[in-house]
Amino acid sequence: MMNEWSLDVLYKGLDDLAYANDMETLQKTLTEMNDFVDSMSHENEKETLVHIIELQERLLLSAYKLSEYLSLRQSTNTKDADIASELEKVMQLQSRGSKAMAAMNRFVAETKELDACIEADDLLKEYSFYLHELKGNGAYLLSNEVEEVLTKMDISGGNAWGNLQSYLTSTLEVDYNNEKTNLSHIRNLAYDSDAQVRKSAYEAELASYQKIRDAIAFSLNNIKAQVITECDLRGYESPLNMTLKQSRMQKATLDAMLCAMKEYMPIFHKYLRRKAELLGHKNGLPWYDLFAPLPFGTSNKKFSVEDAKQYLISHFRPFAPDMADMMEKAFDEKWIDFFPRNGKVGGAFCANLQFAKQSRILTNFDGGLGDIVTLAHELGHAYHGMMSENHRPLNWDYSMPVAETASTFNENIIMNALIEESEGDEKIALMETQLQDLAQIMCDIYSRYVFESEVFNRKRNGFMFPDELEAIMLDAQKQGYGDGLDENYMHPYMWICKSHYYSSHLSFYNFPYAFGGLFARGLIVKYKELGDGFVEKYRKLLNATTVSSVEDVARIADIDLTDVSFWRSALETCKADIESFLAATESKLS
Repeated sequence: MMNEWSLDVLYKGLDDLAYANDMETLQKTLTEMNDFVDSMSHENEKETLVHIIELQERLLLSAYKLSEYLSLRQSTNTKDADIASELEKVMQLQSRGSKAMAAMNRFVAETKELDACIEADDLLKEYSFYLHELKGNGAYLLSNEVEEVLTKMDISGGNAWGNLQSYLTSTLEVDYNNEKTNLSHIRNLAYDSDAQVRKSAYEAELASYQKIRDAIAFSLNNIKAQVITECDLRGYESPLNMTLKQSRMQKATLDAMLCAMKEYMPIFHKYLRRKAELLGHKNGLPWYDLFAPLPFGTSNKKFSVEDAKQYLISHFRPFAPDMADMMEKAFDEKWIDFFPRNGKVGGAFCANLQFAKQSRILTNFDGGLGDIVTLAHELGHAYHGMMSENHRPLNWDYSMPVAETASTFNENIIMNALIEESEGDEKIALMETQLQDLAQIMCDIYSRYVFESEVFNRKRNGFMFPDELEAIMLDAQKQGYGDGLDENYMHPYMWICKSHYYSSHLSFYNFPYAFGGLFARGLIVKYKELGDGFVEKYRKLLNATTVSSVEDVARIADIDLTDVSFWRSALETCKADIESFLAATESKLS
């Protein structure tokens, strides 16, 4: 079993003939698109729409393969100059098609008999949702020339600032125990069983950010400024409004979820205070112990990659055999890049490669139970990709909120199974591990949402230097964690290490985690009600995520997302778990 992924399903290298052929196809398609838009006519709307779809499919397939390959290569070695150069080249090429894409999308938006055209053609029928979405988004289109300029300027603007954050955090040297290490390794020590290791790693992490805080503050300011400018030009009410449109999600759904989260926040603060007491703290939990294992019932077992494989397969096969088979493929066919190393980005992600009926997963595997949960999470994304791979290419993408549904559903499945199988102190420790993750999607995600909202608000009035960003972050953490955290040991630099803030195309990538976690909890309740009959409904739900609004997806499971009572019902299960934990640990305080 290989510990690094193989990208051969894409290309064997930059010198692969297939790479050169796809580059040529991309260039030819762009030329054809630019020629075609000059001849578009509403006199032959159906035929024009069909050709638009065919061109966009061809463009996506060539550009997607190239950009995914290069992005995946770059994620494991941000120092590779050749890959960085090629990625910029592909982006520059794609920008040549932005004017034509705007013109084609505008044609769709202005098509008066769209429904009649769709009904008359099988290809267009498959793209009914996509076409109607383009029509609805027509109100936010700019002139073809301005669309082209925005795309080209983003390469040296927002995208470049995002690359700077990725590069600086992935190559940052951290001084720890008289040695040099990387940020991924030092952050993994937050899970160490030794309290002094956790605290010293936290202090070393905070100290290391001093080297890059100024540069990354410029990254954040300029990305957010670009997003605000684009929102104003397009006529969106705000960056949040634009994000919700992109997410195919109603503001009423977000409001209902946030309302329920605020109501139930105090019970999560009780959990944090109890964990603090169990670890010997009196003023709430210090940041460096958020992920600390409990001082009892904790297994020091380390999982090898092979152990992880068998563990996951055995736990998911009873739920969905096709998911277990996919997991086996992921390990055996080198879909996963496991271990941290210099130049590799931190965290974890999954990239769906639907055209190859595969995915690629990056982790920074350390062998702990948390890594098993992370793998389950990312393999949930892979299963989601598998459920949507039979759609046509332009229907492969699911929106941000539902993007985290399958992944967090998987987390729930594996943690619930582990808890049920255990007893005594080990059971308590596993309960706490689950609550730790829940606190992240509640308290931490809420703090990130508050932080990003405030950053957008202030950016309209000026530049935010690091001191101000740190103050905003600390205030956001106080709002999210309340008295559950020790205010003397918080994390003012979370804005530096979280890549989610550094995209000019994807703002507010925080509330989708809360959505995914709570929606998944609601689905688990449905699973318990329906048993095996739920699984097929779940597959249909995942399949629909790329061709439906968030609200319509939920209706497949008979859920109304705009009703705060649904979110309360999901949070009631969290409250029950916390109360069980508080009762189980009461005797540990004496």
